[in-house]
Amino acid sequence: MTDSTITTQLSSAAQGLLFLSETDAPFEIVHWSAQGELTPAKLLQLTEHPPDAPIQVVSVEEFFAIATAEEDWHDKEERETVQRFENLVSTLKHNLSQLQVYRVGDRSIDAYIVGVTDGGEWAGLSTQVVET
Repeated sequence: MTDSTITTQLSSAAQGLLFLSETDAPFEIVHWSAQGELTPAKLLQLTEHPPDAPIQVVSVEEFFAIATAEEDWHDKEERETVQRFENLVSTLKHNLSQLQVYRVGDRSIDAYIVGVTDGGEWAGLSTQVVET
């Protein structure tokens, strides 16, 4: 599968979804031609964050835990949203290896859900999370 096909699939799976925190933020596609290991320092450089910016690496499961948890009290629309998030996570896992979430910042956090494509490039999604 080509890298452009992967970004198209990610864009389709993320369309209309908002990552819920103290603000609701859409997802954007990220794609870098760089190859090799994606380290936190390299991610900060690629995203033009200061080299001393706080960064935390978490699993995809941990990052999407709340969004993919169906609750008894969810109405039909909320259950559909949970299913869409589950589909998004599945699309990420199916198309990208070495998948990690990089959370950059303290309260206003830039989140990058990034993995390696079959072509060896880095791709995924970014969003914003606000935690006070």
